Amino acid sequence: MSQTLQNVSLVVQLGRTSLVGSQRLHSDHRLGRAQCGGTGWAGPTCCVSGSNCVAQGEWYSQCTPSGGTSPSPPSAPPPTSGTSACVATADGFASLNGGTTGGAGGTIITVTNQSDLEKYASASGRHVIKVQGRITIVPFGKEVRVSSDKTIVGLGSTGEIYQGAFQCCVVISNTSAKRPRRLCHPWGSQRHHSKPQDRKHADDYRERLRWDSICLLENGGDGLLDLRKDTTFFTVSNNIFRNHDKAFGIGWTENIVARGTIHHNWFDRTNQRNPSADNLAQCHLYNNYVLGVTSYGHYARGSTNARVENVYFESCRNPLTKDSGAILNASGNIYQSYTGTVAANSGTAFQPRDYYSYTLTATADVPSYVKANAGPRASVCPS
Repeated sequence: MSQTLQNVSLVVQLGRTSLVGSQRLHSDHRLGRAQCGGTGWAGPTCCVSGSNCVAQGEWYSQCTPSGGTSPSPPSAPPPTSGTSACVATADGFASLNGGTTGGAGGTIITVTNQSDLEKYASASGRHVIKVQGRITIVPFGKEVRVSSDKTIVGLGSTGEIYQGAFQCCVVISNTSAKRPRRLCHPWGSQRHHSKPQDRKHADDYRERLRWDSICLLENGGDGLLDLRKDTTFFTVSNNIFRNHDKAFGIGWTENIVARGTIHHNWFDRTNQRNPSADNLAQCHLYNNYVLGVTSYGHYARGSTNARVENVYFESCRNPLTKDSGAILNASGNIYQSYTGTVAANSGTAFQPRDYYSYTLTATADVPSYVKANAGPRASVCPS
C-alpha cells in the first residue's frame, strides 16, 4: 500500500502533496497564524496584533486569531475527471518492496474544495487527486485523512492546501506548505487512530511505502515532516525545508527496520532535525544542500546505519553528528565555513548500490543544482 503527494502547495498545515507539480510556500506572519512557542522553542514569537499564542498540545503552540476560527472557503465547482495522471516514478528505497505507486492506474480527479479533497483522499481504491487552486482547510489545523493508494498532486503552479495537514501513507510531491501545523503525518497500512500531537502514541504510526518529493515546507508548528515509527521504505527528495526549528524527524521507535533515501534536498536555515534519523536499519543521504543550520545537520541517532555522500554543508553548526551506537560512513562531502564538530566515520556502513542504482552529483555543483531543482515546479503537472 502506498500513497503519493505531488505538485500541491501546503500552506499553514498543508501544501501541494503528491510528488508532482509546483507550488511555493511563503511565510506571511500578517495572516496571524504561525509557531509562537512550544516545548523548547527559543525562536521569535510570530503572533501579531489581534492574535494569541495558544497551546495546541504537548508539542507545539501557535498563533490563533482572537476570533478563534478561520473563514470558510468560497464555494467551488464540483470535481472533474481527467486523463493525465502526472505520476512520477519513485527512486531509492521507495522504489523497493513493490515500489511506491500511490494512485497510479486509478481514477484521476481534479478537486477545488475541502469537501471533495477529503472525500477522495479517504476513499477506497486508487485515486490520483489533482488540486486546482487554493483549498483552505477549516477548522484551522485539521488533518485530512489519506487512505492507501493515493497520489495528491498540485495542478500547474496554483495547487495549494492552506491551513491544513495530512495524516497519510503517501507520496508527496511538488507541494508547498506555508506554516503547517503538521504537513503530513504518516499512517500506514495499520491505521491506529492516535493523536499525532501526542508523542506517547508515536509507536502507533507505521507506514510501509512513502515518497516525498518536490515540496516546499516552511514555518510550521512542530516538525515540518515527520516519519514516525517503522516507516519501512521511503524516499525524500528534491524538497526545500526552510525557516523552521524542527525540520525533518524519522524514527521514535526501538525497532531497527526503516530504510530511507534522502537526496537533493535543501535544508535552508533550519535549526535541528536536518534530518534526525533515529534507529534506521539503512539511511542513505546524498547530494543534500545544508545551509545555515544552527543546531546540527545530518544526525545518525541510536543504532542507525548511515551512508552520507557528496553533501554540501555551508555555514552550519555541527554539520555531521552521530550517537555512539550509530554506524557512519561519510565521503565526498564539503564543509564550508562550519562551526562545531564533524563526526568521524565508524563501523561498516551498508552499500546503497546493493539495493538500487543512483547517480551522484559532484559536490561542488550541489548548491546550484539543488537551488534549480528542489521545491515545486509548474512543469511537474501542467494545467
